[in-house]
Amino acid sequence: MIRKARLADVKAIYRLISEQAQSGHILARAITELYSQIRDYTVFEDQDTGEIFGCGALQPVWEDLAEIRSLAVSSDKQKNGIGSSLIAALLTEAETMGIARVFVLTYRQSLFERQGFGVMDKNLLPHKIWADCIKCAKFPDCDEIAMAVKL
Repeated sequence: MIRKARLADVKAIYRLISEQAQSGHILARAITELYSQIRDYTVFEDQDTGEIFGCGALQPVWEDLAEIRSLAVSSDKQKNGIGSSLIAALLTEAETMGIARVFVLTYRQSLFERQGFGVMDKNLLPHKIWADCIKCAKFPDCDEIAMAVKL
């Protein structure tokens, strides 16, 4: 089941993001950051157990632009459509908000291509988004792929 995150989900979200950050797939997030940005997050919850197996955030950047961030799926649940379901839900949320374009910085190009995203030049993104990059071990030599979709 896909739903908006609640404060009680923060520790599960933190666990998922930390697991993927250790693998170098996404940027780590501080637990305090997750609490303050919980409204941006959507989760995939197992209906039977209540366990959170996936998460992702939609963060508006400008009136017509948003970023999908911190998309993470438990390693043992990958390849089951959870990531695709989360992306679809975040894109629907963006449409509801009136956002015209959504971008992502990712290593999972094929996952986002299946959702209609295309590769773009990172230099076309607003400079504001690079504030988080300073926290990354790969800064300033980022090798993530910038992708975007028009809604």
